[in-house]
Amino acid sequence: MDAEPLDARAGRARVRRSRLRTVRAYAFGAAGLLLAGCASMPDHGEIRPVQASQGVDSQVRVFGVPPADKASPAEIVDGFLEAMTSDDPQLETARKYLTEEAAKSWRPGSAVTVLSSGLNRVPTRGEKDPEGPSWKVTGKKLATVDERSAYQPETGDAQYEEFLQLVQDDEKQWRISKPPSGLVLSESDFQRIYMPVNKYYFAAGTLVADPVYVRQRTDPDSRMDPTTQTVQSLLAGPSRWLGPVVETSFPTGTELRSGTKSLSYDGQNTLRVPLNDKADNVAQPQCKKMATQLLYTVKELTGARLDQVELLRADDKSSSLCSVTEVSAASIAGRPKIPEFQYFVDSEKRLVRMKLDTSSEDQQVRPEPVPGPLTTPPAFKVSSAAVTYDERRAAVVSEDGHGLTVVPLVGGGPMPQPMPIGRGGKAATLTAPSWDAAGDLWVADRDPQNLALWRVPGGAGTPEKVQVAGLDGGKITSLKASPDGVRIALLVERGSRKSLYVGRIERPDGKGDSSAVSVRELREAAPQMVDVTTMSWAPRGRLLVVGRENGGVQQARYMLADGSMVAASLPGATGLSEVAVAATEDEAKPKPVVAYSEDGIVWLPPGAQWRTVAAGAGGRSPVYPG
Repeated sequence: MDAEPLDARAGRARVRRSRLRTVRAYAFGAAGLLLAGCASMPDHGEIRPVQASQGVDSQVRVFGVPPADKASPAEIVDGFLEAMTSDDPQLETARKYLTEEAAKSWRPGSAVTVLSSGLNRVPTRGEKDPEGPSWKVTGKKLATVDERSAYQPETGDAQYEEFLQLVQDDEKQWRISKPPSGLVLSESDFQRIYMPVNKYYFAAGTLVADPVYVRQRTDPDSRMDPTTQTVQSLLAGPSRWLGPVVETSFPTGTELRSGTKSLSYDGQNTLRVPLNDKADNVAQPQCKKMATQLLYTVKELTGARLDQVELLRADDKSSSLCSVTEVSAASIAGRPKIPEFQYFVDSEKRLVRMKLDTSSEDQQVRPEPVPGPLTTPPAFKVSSAAVTYDERRAAVVSEDGHGLTVVPLVGGGPMPQPMPIGRGGKAATLTAPSWDAAGDLWVADRDPQNLALWRVPGGAGTPEKVQVAGLDGGKITSLKASPDGVRIALLVERGSRKSLYVGRIERPDGKGDSSAVSVRELREAAPQMVDVTTMSWAPRGRLLVVGRENGGVQQARYMLADGSMVAASLPGATGLSEVAVAATEDEAKPKPVVAYSEDGIVWLPPGAQWRTVAAGAGGRSPVYPG
């Protein structure tokens, strides 16, 4: 029998069953406002339809159809695979397709396999086989989500293959005795069921976003709403990839108070989070860091205002451990300051700065040369630059692409001496530099004889070569350190293709040789794109990536650092060859995207079209501090 895609074969069944397995969600008046906005069937109160204008709170919930009497093995397999996509509590309907023993041992929450399209399934043994029929289920793997909810994209042509063994029970009904180890979903089902969220941990006093996926509705296993799922994931600790370079303020074993299934606001926009007794004896400074992690994690999950987070003791529902407001949490989070200026290299090879006002109707922007030695005659000619987060120093690459110099942007004096990096060859070899939040400077040398990633400690120390595990001979053509200082985005060229990777920066502080900073576990950050042109870090640990998909045109898309794609994209991305985004968390005053295109330096105000900075002014290499 030929393999047939489940999506095609089961389509007819879905049409027949849709009336049975789809239930409209209704809202009802309630005293409290649930943070997650999770759709559920009411058991009391006034009933009224949820309007679309109220958001995407899961207007439709999907429930599986139990197996029909005397269903064939093929119908059992199709029904089970379809029931895995349902919102049934404990995935009860899916378990009805399993033997009693398999239903008890199946752990669908242990992992999720995401396939790029539908499943193919084909029988490998007939119904009269002594061991019973077996079905091979296959598909192209797009990603996996592990037990810590972390997303890991697959590279290359990774294939999924699993065998489902069927047997007959005492009533001569076919059931599956060997189900998959976790959930297996098509990409469309995964996007319908799961949503990306950030949880936050500390690294050197700075909050770091750790992206994970939780169910958009109540989790069938834990019965927790999305907010509570995310908080539970935060308490469980960081993802394995990020774990070596971040730490949590929560004591080991801290969990939500037993029985907590949802979290809600009070009338003062305060979220109260009940914890178990592992957190009862923490000191106030540590407790406030715990509350800060929670506030930043939760406030991204809801459009409602969140002013304060309060942690509660285990023994008393009203006994407070500590609380933080949004203002006090900002002082604990250690985020880089909001940039005052945007910078670029103008047509005269000068580093200039400007202020782009997104609220102004004035179309004219007036760049000015940066202060300091760069403007002392004769003016130093620049090919690319990076500015520290405090905007007091700039790292500039010389016009010929060989010299790297750190220059103050305050005061006068002569130009400092260049760093001993990138002095050979005729062609420009140094990439544009980048600063991280720790004050270290990063640059790569593209000289074929001296390929290397360099780090200058504090921007003033002796340059050090950095080992990059997994580079495998690829050439770094562009780089950007993340604002949190624990990740670095590398554009790597192999042959004619440029791919984007994110690596983990490991700093063995206090462990002897401080020069042994390394970049570990490169993972592809834009696997959907066959060629990446440029990138920049964006708010909330995201990347703005310019490139093209296979057979497609150039586009600019926001990606999570784990390689999964966020739906938001920029209009009119064709022709962009450099982009810059301010990774500021101040969403009330967003900074515009600045880019270099065939029209020169352009910028994109929120909700508007691209504007030219100054007609005929030219220029390139736009950057924000960082």
